[in-house]
Order: sequence, then structure tokens, then C-alpha cells
Amino acid sequence: MEIIPFWGCMIPLKYPQMESAVRFCTEKLGIHLVEDQRFSCCPDPIYFKAGDEIKWYTIAARNIALAEEKGLDLMTMCSGCTSTLCEVNYHLKHDLKLCSLVNKALEKIGLSYRGSINVRHIVTVLRDDIGLERIRQSIINPFHDLKVAIHYGCHLLKPSAIMQVEDPLYPKILYDLFQAMGPTPVNHYEYLMCCGKAAQNPQISLDMSHAVFQSITDSGADCLGLICPTCFDSFDLGQIRVSRQFNKQFAIPVVYYFQLLALAQGASQQTVGLKYHKIMPENFMEQLKYHLNATFV
Repeated sequence: MEIIPFWGCMIPLKYPQMESAVRFCTEKLGIHLVEDQRFSCCPDPIYFKAGDEIKWYTIAARNIALAEEKGLDLMTMCSGCTSTLCEVNYHLKHDLKLCSLVNKALEKIGLSYRGSINVRHIVTVLRDDIGLERIRQSIINPFHDLKVAIHYGCHLLKPSAIMQVEDPLYPKILYDLFQAMGPTPVNHYEYLMCCGKAAQNPQISLDMSHAVFQSITDSGADCLGLICPTCFDSFDLGQIRVSRQFNKQFAIPVVYYFQLLALAQGASQQTVGLKYHKIMPENFMEQLKYHLNATFV
């Protein structure tokens, strides 16, 4: 299948190891990425939207209009990008007055939003187009003894009328996707908690992250698996902040889904870049080494 990747800002600029892992996985699964270098920031679904909603709509519509020129759906790797682009796509398709206002601005740069494509998070592409069985068939190194605590985040599932992924209160897409590569997924009791990144009060953000870390620790999981770079930032670097604030040490390895999938499909450690994470305990690396029968450096 062919689809246009929308990498967003954080993955290429801050976490290129995630992009590398996605490229490895999509090639293995027969997904052809049709690149477009003209995209801008999505833009951000919280702060930018709150600052100027019409400009937020217009910039997002520009990104969608660029994809429409190629006649292919837009695939996102970040839940924040998914939230912005899905919400704008939905409202512009249903609000003709808003669509006309946005297109008037886009005329100045020779573009027009038509509402002719869909915006999809990559995990829905895997579930709906590739299928779990094809993922299983791509696995070389199954992680059968690994327990992965799942984190959904906010933007993949809500608002459900717009995202249309599945029931936001009883999701199973990540459970199924992690299980397909071999590990045992763990729905710990805070698996639907927000990462706290958007909280205006820093203490609230730390409290939310602390609740998630404690939940994962109590679950006995070996690592935390997620699908959003913003959540990754909150939980990887965030463990250092939380440990200082609460005087309690957490050492939970945080892994982007496609990093683990790429390793299971035969990628090298260099390809997925786990060494660049702030929290990557030696015992977890040894556990991966046992499964992969490889030397990590």
C-alpha cells in the first residue's frame, strides 16, 4: 500500500530513532511511504490552537491540502499530530462556512482544501490495512517473556466521534499490536491516564506522571510501551524530574512501539537507538540481548 507519512516536529528533530524504526517496520510490512518535504508543524493541538484557532485550522488545512495533491491518505506517527489533523479534517468536512474561511486564506499560496483524504495514525494502518497476522509473520525475534505496560495517551482515542479508533474507555488496539510481536501486554490501572504534558501547573504534571510510574511498577511490567513522542518525553526524561520531586527512584525503560517491533523484525540496536533514551536500565538491555541473541553496545 502507498501512504504519505507526516513525521511532525518532535520525531525528526528530537527523536530520530523513532523515525528510523518506523521506516524499518513499514518496509518490512510492505507499506510504501510517499514523501513530501513541504509539510510544516501540524500545528500543536493545545497551545497553538488556544492562541489562534483560525490560524491553527489554516496551517493544518495546508498540510492536508498538500497530501490531497497526491491523492493519498496522510499517516501520522505522533498522537498530537493525529489529533490536530484529524480534528481539522473532520470539522472542515462538516462546516462549510469554516472551510470557506480557511480556503480563502489558502488561496494566497495557491492551495485549496477539498476534504478528499483521511488522516490516520500509523497504528490504525497496521490494524486495519496490514493486519495482526501479517505482523506476526514478520517477527524474527519474538519477545515472549517480556511484559509491556501499555500507555494510550489522550489524543489517539478522544474525541471518539472524530478519531473513530475504538471505544476510548475500553481500547484494545495497542494490546493487540504489542501481543502480535510476542510480549505480554499489561493494562495497568493507570493505562488510560494522560501523561500530563499539557498541564499548566507543573506540579499537576508531575503528580500525573508519578501515578503512571507507580502503576507500572506495581504491575510488574518490564517496560512501558507507547505510540506518542510527547508521551515518551514526559515518561523518559520525566522519570528524572519525578524521582527528584518525590525522592523515589523509578527506572522504567520507555519504548516507542515501533522500536520494539523493529527489533522483533530483525533490526539492529543502532537502527532503533535505545541508547539515546535517558532511562534504559542495564537489566532491561540484558533482557533484550537474551531475546535477540545479540551484543548491545
